[in-house]
Amino acid sequence: MMNGARAEVVVDLDAIAANTAVLRERVGRPLMAVVKADGYGHGLVPAARATLAGGADALGVAVVEEALALRAAGVTAPLLAWLNGPGEDVGAALAADVELSVNAGWGLDEVVAAARATGRTARLHLKVDTGLSRGGATPEQWPDLVAAAARAQADGEVDVVGLWSHLAYADAPTHPTIGLQVSVFEQAVAVARDAGLTDARRHLANSAATVALPETWFDMVRPGVAIYGLDPLGGDPAAHGLRPAMTVQARVLLTKRVPAGVGVSYGHTYSPRSETTLAVVPVGYADGVPRAGSNRAPVLAAGAQRLIAGRVCMDQFVLDVGDDPVEPGDRVVLWGPGTDGEPTAQQWADAVDTIHYELVARIGGRFARRYVGSAGAV
Repeated sequence: MMNGARAEVVVDLDAIAANTAVLRERVGRPLMAVVKADGYGHGLVPAARATLAGGADALGVAVVEEALALRAAGVTAPLLAWLNGPGEDVGAALAADVELSVNAGWGLDEVVAAARATGRTARLHLKVDTGLSRGGATPEQWPDLVAAAARAQADGEVDVVGLWSHLAYADAPTHPTIGLQVSVFEQAVAVARDAGLTDARRHLANSAATVALPETWFDMVRPGVAIYGLDPLGGDPAAHGLRPAMTVQARVLLTKRVPAGVGVSYGHTYSPRSETTLAVVPVGYADGVPRAGSNRAPVLAAGAQRLIAGRVCMDQFVLDVGDDPVEPGDRVVLWGPGTDGEPTAQQWADAVDTIHYELVARIGGRFARRYVGSAGAV
């Protein structure tokens, strides 16, 4: 059902909590729930509270602003922010008891300076690049970073509480890079242990690894998309005991009967073969509905799944519903759990040649967001 909104993203907080509990029980060790990017489009603060209600031990975000927003909302759980560039407000992060990740010597220098300025010991995670070639110190840079962090820890300026990295191919569980990255990570951990960083917790596993690769679990796992009930391996989330938390829906704005052969939407890339009913749905690419879904992406309308007819526009798209009854105000579901005949985010991802991560993180614009369930409610 819809609550009168023109278009809405409905988020099931109980599903987020239940997914967290399933994953936490599966791994039997601490779990850091990743709630970056506005909780993967599900809402930063409500998603974070729901994961904590489900048993998450810590929270992970990309940037300091996300961490400070959680603290401002009263979330007190352990919290790591890892995408930290030059000139970040490290002092504000330390004052809010936010843990930080460091990739390089300059980053460590900034954290140490902030620790001295604020009089607070910084809680640090050191990141090593084990083969993703993105964030993290290379194996060549790692010994110097570790030595500098060990000196800062001895001086009481930092407390190294984490050693971590990120996998490139966890969604392909038999890929040979996984074993290679685990080996590089273990070597990096040995360097850190030899330098005296003996209490730092090791974490490597993202969602796919949490689901499929026990050898990557180490001291803590760090799932993101699986928390929201999406299968990181691209299959059926129910196979992992997960339930999608997001439903994206809108109301039909206008219907009209048209003759065979009319051109529909920009460029007339679609024409009905016989007289039919068209339904206009008032959401488009400004709201995160991919333009690539033109003539390809499925929606549930008038009791059946149908492909979008013609181009997705900035504010709207069109459906061909044939002779089925449809009226202005009727509900159209773009994606959801898939349990009531509606498409799933995975179906959309397959249709537009992307991943469900992108779809749920980008949906928004003029969609209202509505929460159901009570997990983590204040």
